[in-house]
Amino acid sequence: MENVLHFVFGIFGNASALFLFLAPLITFKRIVMNKSTQQFSGIPYVMTLLNCLLSAWYGLPFVSPNNLLVSTINGTGAVIESVYVIVFLVFAPKREKAKMLGLLSVVLTIFGTVVLVSLLVLHGNGRKLFCGVVTTIFSIVMYGSPLTIIRLVIKTKSVEFMPFFLSLFVFLCGTSWFVFGLLGKDPFVAIPNGFGCGLGAVQLILYAIYRKNKGEIKKPTGEESVEMDKIGNGKTEQQKQDEQV
Repeated sequence: MENVLHFVFGIFGNASALFLFLAPLITFKRIVMNKSTQQFSGIPYVMTLLNCLLSAWYGLPFVSPNNLLVSTINGTGAVIESVYVIVFLVFAPKREKAKMLGLLSVVLTIFGTVVLVSLLVLHGNGRKLFCGVVTTIFSIVMYGSPLTIIRLVIKTKSVEFMPFFLSLFVFLCGTSWFVFGLLGKDPFVAIPNGFGCGLGAVQLILYAIYRKNKGEIKKPTGEESVEMDKIGNGKTEQQKQDEQV
């Protein structure tokens, strides 16, 4: 029975994660139509690509057994994020393009180093431990990206910058993989996704509190304007802009 539940929650995790990966499609439709990246930042897509590559590698049977569903969705996510990055590079201005190429080089170097070390130097539990720790760190960083949005919602008392369905699927994705990790007794899956589950729950609670203020955001103060400019570099803000199109 436990194995069946483990598989079921893995399927749920795949479905909710796929939604998150496809969420920026409207953003990139807008970029292609305008032939410009406008004020969008490509950094979140490069960082998500790194997380997908590391997670897909960790889920392979010779790295960590019984985690193939982790590899399938993150392998799919890596392909999707690669397309986003390529499209962004095509339409980005020269300065942004150079920044993106530099970051992409760092990302591929990190992933290549993890692969080589885990294949040539480490074996068995040592390989799983090394890959798991690296993957957990970058997964927590990725899940932590909405923290700025949460802070802004509390300051403005408005959910204008926090789409409900995005928050819902962050919660569902984190919860599914958290339970998957618990059932599989794998802390490297459970810990980062437990963190994601908690952040998703906080977003949903804030949405319930401030949902009536949607679209009635007060005029930001100077400090809040700076905060809003900062979140322009985050993926969640980009997806908020998608919903306004």
